[in-house]
Amino acid sequence: MIPNEIALPMYDLVPHATDALAAALLRYFPHAHFSRPADLLAHWQHDSVLLSQACGYPLATKLHDVQVVGCFHYAAPGCEGPNYRSLLVTRAENSSRTLADFRGLTAACNAQDSQSGYRALLVATGGDAAFFSHIVWSGSHRQSLAALQQKEADIAAIDCVTFALLARYQPQVLAGLSVIGETASTPGLPLITSQKTSARGLNALRAALGEIAREEAIAGPLLIKSFSAIERDSYADFAQELF
Repeated sequence: MIPNEIALPMYDLVPHATDALAAALLRYFPHAHFSRPADLLAHWQHDSVLLSQACGYPLATKLHDVQVVGCFHYAAPGCEGPNYRSLLVTRAENSSRTLADFRGLTAACNAQDSQSGYRALLVATGGDAAFFSHIVWSGSHRQSLAALQQKEADIAAIDCVTFALLARYQPQVLAGLSVIGETASTPGLPLITSQKTSARGLNALRAALGEIAREEAIAGPLLIKSFSAIERDSYADFAQELF
């Protein structure tokens, strides 16, 4: 099988901009096709994947056979080179509080296998699984923000790139909310390819991504400013138990 599927599921908040990025990739890989898979874990593990963007925690714990292509660098507050972090978000009325003040309250988290929405928040609490009295599993960063606005939760960790994209394109999603802190900086969302992709194919992907990241009309709307190759070892710490 020759991998031929391209997907860009992790920051697909501006569909027309994602479509433009996909079209740019298809210029380099005309045999491929672009998709928006529903089951991401199954998608990431499929031999047909030429390029996709995953989360660092599933990469370190479940995606043992995929190859890491690299990582985009984003022009978003909280990003440094290929690294990113999460922002600690609460309602504006709590803007003078620190994370310690939320002990015993409710957190909204997008998913248990999310590095930015759950694992980073746990690390920030010192790996204390009992720090929060309750966790609302929202299903997405957007829904975590909605849970804060609707007073169903008190705090959430939101990927800083997601936050910046929402601030630019959908500011109403952040209405009435405030950032009170941030989590530690870690490697950003990995771009991956199937184990079936050849060394030549991997090099071609890295070259194409480097070129596309310099195309302002394509990369700028998604806050992409450059690309660098990153190895799997960069994500090894994500697999460590927190408690």
